[in-house]
Amino acid sequence: MVTADTEPISVEDRIQWFHEHNPKTRPLWMIEQDGSVAGWLSFQSFYGRPAYNGTVEISIYIDEQYRGKQIGDFALKTAIEKAPSLQIKNLLGFIFKHNIPSLKLFYKNGFRDWGHFPRVAVLDGVERDLVIVGKRVAD
Repeated sequence: MVTADTEPISVEDRIQWFHEHNPKTRPLWMIEQDGSVAGWLSFQSFYGRPAYNGTVEISIYIDEQYRGKQIGDFALKTAIEKAPSLQIKNLLGFIFKHNIPSLKLFYKNGFRDWGHFPRVAVLDGVERDLVIVGKRVAD
């Protein structure tokens, strides 16, 4: 429901993604709860060209056993607060339209629809819409 991966992903598959992050401009934060990893939040460059450096895609993953405990809300609020210090002016979220919990989380935190791509992905044989939500966080 939440990713566009159609095959299992290995650690090796994620090495390049991991190294694309850096703490000064594109951090990857691990989210801990009671000494265990509950999820992660990442800032990723948008569109890969320098003119877009002030705009990033933010992704959040919360392990199923920790969902519904306001961890995602805390992580997103923290990201919004810290973004200007990372030279980020705009945050984007790429969310499948059927992923209502994620859309509610982002809308609750002031994100609005900035784009809609109908039936651009196929998950389990079903064509799915992608919604891009955005929020301006600095001038």
